Amino acid sequence: MSNVNIKSKTCSFNWSGSTITKTIVIICASFFTFFQNVNSQTSGIGKQVEVDYKEIHKHLYNELIPFWEKNAVDKTYGGFMTNFDANGVALEMPEKYLNTQCRMIWWFSTLNGVAPSESNKEKAKQGVDFLIKYLWDNKNGGWRWKVKRDGSALDDGKVVYGQSFAIYALSEYYISTGDKRGLEYAEQTFDLLQKYCADTQFGGYYENLESNWVPAQKGFSAGDRKGLDTHMHLMEAFTSLYLASGNELHKRKLLEIINLISDKMVDHNAGSGLNQFDLAWNPLPAINIKRTWNAEREGEKPADPTETTSYGHNTELVWLMVRALNAVKSPVEPYKPVFKLLLNNAVKYGIDFEKGGIYRDGLRKGGALVLEKEWWQHTEALVGFLEGYELFNDVRYFEAFEAIWGFVNNKMINHKVGEWRRLLDRDGKVIDGSIGNEWKVAYHSGRSMMECDRRLQKLMKK
Repeated sequence: MSNVNIKSKTCSFNWSGSTITKTIVIICASFFTFFQNVNSQTSGIGKQVEVDYKEIHKHLYNELIPFWEKNAVDKTYGGFMTNFDANGVALEMPEKYLNTQCRMIWWFSTLNGVAPSESNKEKAKQGVDFLIKYLWDNKNGGWRWKVKRDGSALDDGKVVYGQSFAIYALSEYYISTGDKRGLEYAEQTFDLLQKYCADTQFGGYYENLESNWVPAQKGFSAGDRKGLDTHMHLMEAFTSLYLASGNELHKRKLLEIINLISDKMVDHNAGSGLNQFDLAWNPLPAINIKRTWNAEREGEKPADPTETTSYGHNTELVWLMVRALNAVKSPVEPYKPVFKLLLNNAVKYGIDFEKGGIYRDGLRKGGALVLEKEWWQHTEALVGFLEGYELFNDVRYFEAFEAIWGFVNNKMINHKVGEWRRLLDRDGKVIDGSIGNEWKVAYHSGRSMMECDRRLQKLMKK
C-alpha cells in the first residue's frame, strides 16, 4: 500500500497498512473532540439565550410597557405625548409630528396583539381619532407633517417617510382592532402615493413634496433626492398593508420595492447600504434634509463628500426584508447573500467589541466614523443580528447581539424610569439622557424588545 501524508491542525502522520487501526482511532478522537467543542459552544449560547430572555422580558413588561401606559396619552388634547426629560417627566410639547403620532398608534395596536386589553385598544383608538381629525388633509388628501399640540395647522408638507408610518400604523391598527377606518385610510394613503409619488421613469418614489403633492425644491428640501431610509419604511408599511388587505396590488408593489432596495440601494462590494441617491438612483454624498431627524438635530449643512452608511439601517433592513418576504410567501434564499454582506459589514466595522454597543455611522467602504452610541441603532441591530443568527447559525451574529445587549442593559436603559436614553458616548457616558422627543417614542425600543422577546423564546425551544 502506498503512503499518503495526512495533515490537520492537530496531528500529522503517515498512512500505511501497519498503522490503519491507530489512524482510525486518532480520526475518531478528533471528530469526537470537534463535536464536543460544538456541543459545548451550543450549550453556552443556549444558557446565555435564557439569561438574555429573562432580562429582556423583565424590561419589556416591568419597565417599558408601564412607562408608556402611564405617560403616553395627551389627556388635554388627545393624541400622544412624546417629550420627556431624563427622569421621565413630561416636557413642554409645542408640536405633534405625523411619524411619532403614528408610531404610538402602532405601539398600542401591536401591544394589544401581544397583551389584549380594552385599555390598549382605547389608547390606539383615541390616537387614530386625533390623527384623522387634525393631521388628515381634507383638501389635498394625505397627511400633514406636523401640527401644534392642540391640532392647529403647522406644516402641511407631504413627506413620504411620514405617509409610510401612517400606512404602517393604520394597517396594524385594523389588524388589531378590526376598526375599518384603519384599513380605509391606509389604502387611501397608498393610492395617493401611487398617484403623486411613484416614479414611473426610474422606479421608487419621490420622497419630499409640498402640501399639494408637488415635489419640493432641490437641495435642503430634497425634491431631487431619494433614499434608503424612506424606501425601507415604505417596504415596512406595504408589508403590513398587504397583511391587512390581501390585495394583489399591494403585494405587487411590495415585491417591487423589495427588489429595488436589494438591487439599487446596497453596495454589493462593500456590503453596506447606500444613504441617498439622485432620482435616477446614482449614489450621492448624504446631506441633511428638511423634515428629517438629522436636520432636526444638526440643521442645514452643505453636502459632505464622505459617503457614509448606517449600521442601524443596514441591520434593520435585514429583518424587515425577511418579514416582507415571509408576508408575500416569497423564498428568502435568493436574498441571503445580501443579508450576509450587510451583517458581516456591521460585525466588522460597526460593533464595538471592546466597550460594547454599535457605532452610529460608518464609511460606506469600511470603518467606523461616528463613535457615539444612539438608541435607535441599538434597537434595530439587536433584532437584525438575532435574525442573522436564525438564518445562518453564525455564532458571530450572536456575539454581536451580546455585545449590544450588554451595553444597552447596563448603560443605555434608564431602568429607574423604564425607557432608553437617547445618546451616549463610546464609553457609555450620557450625552443626552432624555427619554422621549418629537422623534423618540416607544416604536424603536418597544418593537425591538417585543421582537427579541419572541425570538429568544423561539431559540430556547430549539
